[in-house]
Amino acid sequence: MHRRRWLLADQLGPHFLDDPDQPVLLVETRELFRRRPMHRQKAHLILSALRHRAAELGDRALLLRTDTFREALTQVAEPVEVCHPHSRAALRFARSVPGLTVLPPRGFITSQADFAGWADQTRRGTLRMTDFYRHARRRHSVLTAPAGSARRRPRAENRGALAPPPPPPPPIVEDDIDAQVRRELDRWAVDGVRFVGRDGPRQHPATHAEAQARLAHFLAHRLPGYGRYADVMSVDDPLFAHSVLSSSFNLGLLDPEPAVRAAEEACRTGAAPRTAVEPFIRGLLGWREFLWQLYWYFEPPFRGANWLAATEPLPEWFAGLDADAVEARCLADVLGAVRDRAWTHHTPRLLVLGNYALQRGWRPTELADWFQRCFVDGTDWVMNATVIGMSQYADLARVDTRPYAVDGTEIDEISDYCSGCRYLPERALGDLACPYTGGFESFLHRNRGRLVADARLAAELARRDETEHREAVLAQEEKRGSSAP
Repeated sequence: MHRRRWLLADQLGPHFLDDPDQPVLLVETRELFRRRPMHRQKAHLILSALRHRAAELGDRALLLRTDTFREALTQVAEPVEVCHPHSRAALRFARSVPGLTVLPPRGFITSQADFAGWADQTRRGTLRMTDFYRHARRRHSVLTAPAGSARRRPRAENRGALAPPPPPPPPIVEDDIDAQVRRELDRWAVDGVRFVGRDGPRQHPATHAEAQARLAHFLAHRLPGYGRYADVMSVDDPLFAHSVLSSSFNLGLLDPEPAVRAAEEACRTGAAPRTAVEPFIRGLLGWREFLWQLYWYFEPPFRGANWLAATEPLPEWFAGLDADAVEARCLADVLGAVRDRAWTHHTPRLLVLGNYALQRGWRPTELADWFQRCFVDGTDWVMNATVIGMSQYADLARVDTRPYAVDGTEIDEISDYCSGCRYLPERALGDLACPYTGGFESFLHRNRGRLVADARLAAELARRDETEHREAVLAQEEKRGSSAP
């Protein structure tokens, strides 16, 4: 007799099933949404994806709507199995349910055993993504042809738009399922379930077919410019060269290995240069796999050490996505993107949101929770490492080797934000001082004893180390406090 396969809300693609005739269990639970405020569009996407998957499977699917997962499992008569969940809490729960079989993980390219074998090698020392990526490329025979030219940073004149502009991606067309989800979320809100952000038309794929169409469009039209424009931030084009498929991978709608092979084929045929394909594959085969593996490899749970002693709470304007309260053009635009779309690409996350929090000493775990709730692709295993580790440098340097702190001139170099901003990126003092430039100097001075080992930051500190100037900057940033810049 077939065991019924329980597909969690982040395991919704066809690669999470073995048999076309296998019965499936899908569970909706309000418990997931009651715990803490989630972005309204993220809640919509999760429910829409679950219900679309149930509709695709037809009679094979049993969709249960209960208060808790445990309650749902008591309603299933036959044996149930589930692929390895993607969070420690979910795995603990699955292992606590009598008779529930937990299968190995899916949706990733490198196995946990392979990663552990690489990480456990004698005298390996600190684990670095670059080293793992080399290992993964060799292990899976990816991009074995000789490397092309080095990746180049975009020059200032190339910041405005891709040339020629690519056609828009295939539109997301809402259907009766989306209308039903929206009505239900409206009722939940009336009943006291709290959401953050603005509701709006669904902007991210909820089915494998939608995600595949978006991936095909990206490979044909945006991948060729990815290497040159992946780090660029623009107020006019929030997508730029990006696929915006992180939520599709994290919901399990897309399998990363076929996506890697498709990008590799684009390189082989000349449809996209290696300088574009390499960073895209590095994101999937390198960073995504590395973050997932670190989450499970380290015990106790990968929550960091708060090395920079950051203790300030998130201010209300930031936590509540109040972009209208912000005058700094980059932060207002990026915070508004989170409010309106629940997504922005990696550079605004690191250089605008995370950088601002790091400079002001906000609590890393609180910031990681905010990212997880407010971003449509937010998951525990991603945000622990990227926010606590890479962004806030609070993980004993497990992910990155230095704090991800820069001043306003760095933001100006790869964006078009500063030209329309009331602040001047080169100024650290005065009414026109950029909050990122003043914040960066204040960050350096406050943490001077901890940063001397980093050559770049030590040099920055020495360049700004006039006593009178230092005291003025510290006083200015202390006065700014938690108010919106």
